[in-house]
Amino acid sequence: MEDVFPRDERALFSDTYTEESRYQFCGRELTISQTFGARLGVAAPVWEAALTLCGYFEAEKMNFSGKKVIELGAGTGIVGILAVLLGGNVTITDLPHALKQIQENVLSNVPYHYPAQPRVCALAWGQDQDSFPTDYDFILGADIVYLKETYPLLIRTLRHLCGSQCTIYLSSKMRQEHGTVSFYEEILPQHFLSELVYRNDSENVNIYRVTRNG
Repeated sequence: MEDVFPRDERALFSDTYTEESRYQFCGRELTISQTFGARLGVAAPVWEAALTLCGYFEAEKMNFSGKKVIELGAGTGIVGILAVLLGGNVTITDLPHALKQIQENVLSNVPYHYPAQPRVCALAWGQDQDSFPTDYDFILGADIVYLKETYPLLIRTLRHLCGSQCTIYLSSKMRQEHGTVSFYEEILPQHFLSELVYRNDSENVNIYRVTRNG
């Protein structure tokens, strides 16, 4: 990983600054820009849960060729971009204020002649999901479980998007104080079948594979 624009130096000259970092996954080099001070909040950085999910795809030799994929709460878009490069037909979503950063990262990492260009669009959980289809093969989310008030909205969105043949991968920092543990242990099992498929002890990050419960 290489930081081209160190945060402290840029902060001296501007209220808004960009860090560009490089990551290697699945034989691809990803160049991801993170824009701080632009009201992006938690959407600005690459979170460890996203890197852990990308590493899981690499370890499991995941292949999304011919698969219909949607990423929720994408932030920088790194997970969805990797899914594109692994062959997926990918829709990358977040709230409207984060879309410019995602689109810039798509342009930096997905060649314009690439056969399956990702779609980048807004999706507010609990509000916009009905305008999206229900036939995704995969739903991806990295560090999107951290605000208790959004959990019912996320569940409503997942229930709409997740058909009988869909697999959800959720990667989360297991923050006890934010109710993340209770989401996976109490809320999610009311609606879905979930299985812990990977844990990073040093980062306290879990990856769950989730499917419909009937």
